[in-house]
Amino acid sequence: MTNVLTGASDQPLTKGILLSGGSGTRLHPMTLAVSKQLLPVYDKPMIYYPLTTLILAGIKDIMIITTPDDQDQFKRLLGSGEQFGVTFTYRVQPKPDGIAQAFQIAEDWIAGAHCALILGDNLIFADGLEHMLRDATRRPYGATVFSYQVRDPERYGVVSFDERGRALDIVEKPVNPPSHWAVTGLYFYDGRVCDFAHKVRPSARGELEITDLNRMYLEEGTLEVDRLARGCAWLDAGTPDSLMQAGTFVQAIQSRQGLLVGSPTEAAYRMGFISHAQLLETGNRMKKTPLGQTLLHVAAESGPTTV
Repeated sequence: MTNVLTGASDQPLTKGILLSGGSGTRLHPMTLAVSKQLLPVYDKPMIYYPLTTLILAGIKDIMIITTPDDQDQFKRLLGSGEQFGVTFTYRVQPKPDGIAQAFQIAEDWIAGAHCALILGDNLIFADGLEHMLRDATRRPYGATVFSYQVRDPERYGVVSFDERGRALDIVEKPVNPPSHWAVTGLYFYDGRVCDFAHKVRPSARGELEITDLNRMYLEEGTLEVDRLARGCAWLDAGTPDSLMQAGTFVQAIQSRQGLLVGSPTEAAYRMGFISHAQLLETGNRMKKTPLGQTLLHVAAESGPTTV
């Protein structure tokens, strides 16, 4: 399908997993009755932000992995994906046994395809993000992850680099971090990812760590680590503080610049996944909200071109 704004016609043949499991214990009591990924980040559900990232990467075939208790709520919010021009498949993660388990859960669905995975509480905002994402989907072999400089690297998987900027090692939640570069919750893999995932063994905390999976690619020399520049923003809205920071960030960008952050509808339109008429329909359905009004403004600016 052709992008109505750029004229691009190539769509990468990548599948995407949106992992929205876990019990959200760091956000209790807010998450005792509702999934963390359904909490609001300013004017949208949290899951809209990573969903937008997958759409900007050109991914149309998306699996949403949730807890057994929360799946119906996600289906009620997101439906089949038709409103965004994508297709959703739903699976459950019975217990939070680690991020790498997602590839075991989705193995038959992935069926040897290249696959991206993004965590349901991750917000990434950057100028030119679409180009970085689509470069990652087009890599014919290996894996791509993104790193971001943080003040508290001990909370994350941390990557160290040599003097030429090549990744040397990745360590999960180190007591003495080798750098301040954290690996974000966005990963791109080639068709071997499920084979690698089966080789991952539970860590000391009993989880199948995504860091161990990434290290397998690193050790064979096929892991690309792209560093997000200072102008980029990466937020993982998994604590009360980071949830508030994410909401404040989105509010500031949208109010000051009039740009939408984390709108899968706008992203789907700009990627050519939905038509101008579908954009208008969604905008009119929410026209009493600032989000709906902005979508109508996008529709007015771009004209009545259809896909």
